[in-house]
Amino acid sequence: MVMSRKRASHNKVQRRTSQKQDLDKEVEQEAALVADEASQAWRSGSLSTSKEADAALRDLLSPVHRWLNTLSVRNHSEHTLTAYFAGLNQLALFLRGKRLTWTRCDKRQLAQHISQRLDEDKLALASVQQELSAIRHFYGWLIEEGIARINPTTGYQLKRSARPLPSIADVDLLTQLLEQEMPDTPEQARLWLRDKAMFELLYSSGLRVGELVALDVSDIDLSDLRVRVTGKGNKTRLLPLGRKAAGAIRRYLPHRELWVEQMDAALFISEKLGTRLSTRAVQQRLKVAAARAGIAQNMYPHLLRHCFASHMLSGSGDLRAVQEMLGHSDISTTQIYTHVDFAKLTQVYDRAHPRATHTQVDGDTE
Repeated sequence: MVMSRKRASHNKVQRRTSQKQDLDKEVEQEAALVADEASQAWRSGSLSTSKEADAALRDLLSPVHRWLNTLSVRNHSEHTLTAYFAGLNQLALFLRGKRLTWTRCDKRQLAQHISQRLDEDKLALASVQQELSAIRHFYGWLIEEGIARINPTTGYQLKRSARPLPSIADVDLLTQLLEQEMPDTPEQARLWLRDKAMFELLYSSGLRVGELVALDVSDIDLSDLRVRVTGKGNKTRLLPLGRKAAGAIRRYLPHRELWVEQMDAALFISEKLGTRLSTRAVQQRLKVAAARAGIAQNMYPHLLRHCFASHMLSGSGDLRAVQEMLGHSDISTTQIYTHVDFAKLTQVYDRAHPRATHTQVDGDTE
């Protein structure tokens, strides 16, 4: 009787372990599908409900799609295009309800729409700011095309709230995340080799998660310890690569070669799909890793970028160099050749980053 209960308990634990492993495997596939659907929303207009998709709304959205297609040709990211469409789609729905067109939308109508988004829809101020930016740019294009004569956003400004300071994790907590023991199961151990490479790189070089998943193998130079990053606005910057990150990438690459399908150039690959990892999958894997390391703080990819900036700045005091590395919008696309040269960036990086002694070594660098 006792043995039977123990056997049943053991089988139950095994089933739970198997279910957890299956769930982890499905995360990447589900995340990739979600990301793909979201990135195509502006093309199909799927953010509009079927009830609202009448002739008037289609007429309003027609120039929106033309504008977004123009931006797409200019290499604007799918994330940006989707966000622009979402904001303009909301204004189009508002104008349809008022039986107005783009050319009949004035400051008063715009203010009413913005007020509705803030007060009734309970949208965050930062989100409304993004929508207003999309509207402003769209009307600029309408004027260029001779469709409209007046931009209702001209002179219209929202009252900005104080910007909250970013959340930061201390060096000890990041060490707890990045130096955790290898998982026991072979499957989870393989995934951790990839995940650790991603997280080390996020923290080592201060990348945005979108920049991380966009990396190709050719963007990483493990000999000279550099990484070429294409950021917002298709701007390229060259960054130092820390030895910890380089070592983690070296250990991951043999597994990538086994997983990759159809000669995908992506650096970080889904084991299940064999294709480029999505941002959603990176978010999910970071939460899995944090939970496994016993970290209670909410961990997300951009937190590692915040930590990079904070720890670099506190260690170096060189604000300009940190701005260069972060690739902020006020830095020229030619920053790798002007302002602060790569040698200076490397010197600042060596002195300041707790995991990034920028020295070349033979073989594995751990």
